[in-house]
Amino acid sequence: MNLRQYEYALAVAEEGSMTAAAERLRVTQPSLSQQIGALEKHLGVQLFTRTSGGVTVTMAGRAFLAEAEIATTASRRAVLAARAASGELAGELIIAVHMGLGARQLPLALGRLRHRHPKLQVILHEEPDPADMERLARQGTLDMVLVHRIPTGCTFDIHPLGEETYVAVLPEGHPLLAGDRALRMADLATQGWVRFRRASLLDEYLARLLADAGISPPTVARASQISTAVRLAAQGLGVTVVPASAVPEAFEQLARPLLPSLTEPVIVGTRRHPGSAEAAVLDHLRQQNWCGTSLLAPHTAR
Repeated sequence: MNLRQYEYALAVAEEGSMTAAAERLRVTQPSLSQQIGALEKHLGVQLFTRTSGGVTVTMAGRAFLAEAEIATTASRRAVLAARAASGELAGELIIAVHMGLGARQLPLALGRLRHRHPKLQVILHEEPDPADMERLARQGTLDMVLVHRIPTGCTFDIHPLGEETYVAVLPEGHPLLAGDRALRMADLATQGWVRFRRASLLDEYLARLLADAGISPPTVARASQISTAVRLAAQGLGVTVVPASAVPEAFEQLARPLLPSLTEPVIVGTRRHPGSAEAAVLDHLRQQNWCGTSLLAPHTAR
């Protein structure tokens, strides 16, 4: 039994198919099946149930894979630490990010990092469900998080970057866009709202926002991506409220700040005693602009 077999089993579970996992791992399917069979024989349990449509993970498999993920993560970090000690940043860096947070700043920071350290690979978990975020944190899978609040079960060190300002996005030609004025929640009370998938942190934030304002406007659509919600609003489906930095550049003229101003802290969480890769990402993130609506064209409140 070895870490390579762990990686094979994790790939099969993620792909749900021996064929797809073999293609991803760049090995032959018979070789992959043989390795999974040898692992199951060594463990004395069946990890997967084979079906005509692929494979499903058994109860024993779920228990094993949870620990296998921790083991492979630890191995990856050991390799990363050894190479970093020689001045070379290589391997994988796993980052979880709240939906829309750092939509402009994070790609810029990672692009600069890639230019300096081309052998370092970054894996992003964008907007995992709160339960998934907590699971990843507890398992020690994550190297860093870019969040509004450190998730439950995460003992990361906190590094504040600034604040994220939320803005309203309205359909093109909407009367409320006239005059470039900031909007109050009461202005949006009778509008249809484009919201986000249930259980997402962003939709939970909007639900609290509406409850605090004492309004309950109709939900006309739900989107899983901020860019989709903004485009739906722009085409007249309704209004939405999103982080300022997540508004695509082509739609900035449709965004208006809110009164009172709605902001959330922007926090980077890093493992205690972080490695050189985490330190490099944090340094690049600190060089970015985290000043909310300054990322958009200025608007005046009236």
